[in-house]
Amino acid sequence: MIELKNIYKVYHMGKNEVKALDNVSLNVKKGEFLAVVGRSGSGKSTMMNIIGCLDTPTSGSYCLDGRDVFSLGEKSLAHIRNREIGFIFQNFNLIGSEGALENVELPLMYRGVGHAERCRLAEDALRRVGLGNRMSHRPSQMSGGQQQRVAIARAIAAAPPLILADEPTGNLDSSSGHEIMQILHTLGKMGRTVVLITHDERIAEGADRIVRLCDGHLTESSVPIAVTP
Repeated sequence: MIELKNIYKVYHMGKNEVKALDNVSLNVKKGEFLAVVGRSGSGKSTMMNIIGCLDTPTSGSYCLDGRDVFSLGEKSLAHIRNREIGFIFQNFNLIGSEGALENVELPLMYRGVGHAERCRLAEDALRRVGLGNRMSHRPSQMSGGQQQRVAIARAIAAAPPLILADEPTGNLDSSSGHEIMQILHTLGKMGRTVVLITHDERIAEGADRIVRLCDGHLTESSVPIAVTP
């Protein structure tokens, strides 16, 4: 499903050149749950932005479901982002003045989904993440774990085949983080392709495969490595 080849991402800071990604190649199969592990500044969020069609590399190639992403225009890229990828971010990115239902409906509105169908899909997504009784609650009326579940509902409401989760448990306590990971694992078992970005080895343990980024360089592990308590 995802094929990155020889990806370089270089930033220029004055006279200095910083390689956020240095010759990164990666294949992710359809239905795979992949964890990308790395410290802050390792390049993992840069890689996620490229996979999510939010950024382009300095050089290299990227095929998504057989399409050459970097040859596509902005309209086509926006179509992919809206219809084929569900984004989950560490900071939730919810609209504070709107309830959970309206937040989940928003990307469906951008897709042109009618009101009745939009409401049905959003309600179903919220029930799947255990928030059937919180649909009218605003973000300020919910815990961090509940807000992240709203963000997950928003990401899955339109049933995109690819889920990108950037540090989805980073702002949560351990109990809420565990609940969020259970939801992501369930999505993986349903056949969604899940790419999880995290700095935490324990969070990565449930993935089908782990890759690690360090200073822009990618190394692979075929199976998750258990972390000693």
